[in-house]
Amino acid sequence: MTQVAGRRGGLDERAVLLVAGLADLAMSAMGSALGTMRGLLRRSDAAELAAEAEHDLMARGRLVLDRYAAVPPAHLEILARHALARQATDDV
Repeated sequence: MTQVAGRRGGLDERAVLLVAGLADLAMSAMGSALGTMRGLLRRSDAAELAAEAEHDLMARGRLVLDRYAAVPPAHLEILARHALARQATDDV
């Protein structure tokens, strides 16, 4: 996969290089994560760390569900509430 000077690689070559780079990055990240996990498992407070991690994951899950699962209020409902609030302040 050598390139001639001054000539850009073909689309296939670029795709292969991108995939190879992403694979290398993923393997590097996994190796780093495994090293971190080994270090965590050697700790004496591993149970407390696991409990904290579980709590953090549950909080993150709650945030995701709130962000994507909650149905926003209807647009006309919001406008009606604003109109009622405005009318209430005008009556006072």
